[in-house]
Order: sequence, then structure tokens, then C-alpha cells
Amino acid sequence: MKRRTARAGALVAAALTLLVGGCGIRTTSVPVDAGAAPTRVPCSLTGESSSAAAQGVPLRVHLVCGAQLEVVERGAPLPEEKAGRSPLRTASELLELLVAGPSEEERAAGFTTAVRGPMAVKGARAGDPAGTLRLNRQPEDLAPTALSQIVCTFAESAAGAGEHTVLLGGPGAYAPKRYRCTPELRERPESAPPLGTVPTVTVPGPSGSADPASEAPAGE
Repeated sequence: MKRRTARAGALVAAALTLLVGGCGIRTTSVPVDAGAAPTRVPCSLTGESSSAAAQGVPLRVHLVCGAQLEVVERGAPLPEEKAGRSPLRTASELLELLVAGPSEEERAAGFTTAVRGPMAVKGARAGDPAGTLRLNRQPEDLAPTALSQIVCTFAESAAGAGEHTVLLGGPGAYAPKRYRCTPELRERPESAPPLGTVPTVTVPGPSGSADPASEAPAGE
């Protein structure tokens, strides 16, 4: 009786093996480690696509990728001899590039921009420190990440005011502020850009003589 039971069990096991094999499933007694699922490396571009400055003067813009600011290169139709002498023109080109945002390949790699148009920039008005750039929108009214992109892009170019800073104002009567691009800001662009001290401005006195205005923090 026991022999019949063992034989029947063996027949059932063989039948199950044939059934599983007929379904296209290969049996195995060894666990299969297929490894981790494939992942895309963000913010990674090929050598050719990372440099879009094939023509014109190379410009560097800060785009957002991986919750940080990353630099990509662009080409601007600026004459070579004017590139270092036209901060306003450089700022205008940079702002257009920020609004245009990443290329198709850069978008696929995770790059984005928080700067939304319409955006424009003008030079200093009467009473502004030299090198002031005025946006068509008040800087503090912009989204923090968008302002960080503009600050770092301008500050690291010929449009900057030196020492990784830029003097920015808006269309209103408010005085411009000195914004600084720091490593911390590039790592956390959603935070407010740090402020510096606005340069001294010389304004005409009541008698027509020039009286130096005192230096004050940009936030005042």
C-alpha cells in the first residue's frame, strides 16, 4: 500500500513538472538576482549636448536640475568685441535664454527653468549705482527659484557687479538691491538669495554740489 502511494505521488509530481514546462515557465531551485531596476542618471549630458555654444559668444545660464542650479552653456549672437563691454546686452540675452529654458535633450535629462516670460531688463536709472539692472518685475515678487536663477546667471557673467553679485531693481521707485550668488544658493535655489551692501551713490545737493550718499544695506 505504501509502495502504491509513493508511486502515485511520483506520477503527480511528474505531471506537474510537465504542466509547468508546457506553460513556458522554467523551474529553478536557485534564486535569481536580476539586480536593481535600471535608473536614469539625472543632469547628465553628453559632451556635445552640454555645450550649445556652437555659434556666437559662449554664455553660461543656470537651470534647475535635481533641485539644484546647474550651469549649461549657450551661444548668443553678440559680436565678440562687444561681449565684455555691454553688460545690459549680455543681461538681456541671458534673460531670454532663461525664459527659453532647457533644450529637448536637457529636458529629458531633468533640466527645467522657473523663469517665466514675459521678462525684460533695462539699465540703471538716475540715482542708481553704476551697473544696476532693472527687471520689468520687482525681483522680490518673483518665485525664489526664478530669482535665484537670474541672480546666479547675471552674477557669474559680464552683467554682474563683481564678487559673484548683481545689482537688481524693478520697475518701481524702490532702490536696487545687491544679490549674491553663493554655493549654498546653488544647492538650495528655493531659498531667498542673500543680500549685500549697495554701493555709495553720489547725488546732487540742494545747492547743486555733489554730496555722497551714505552706504546702506541693500535691504533698507
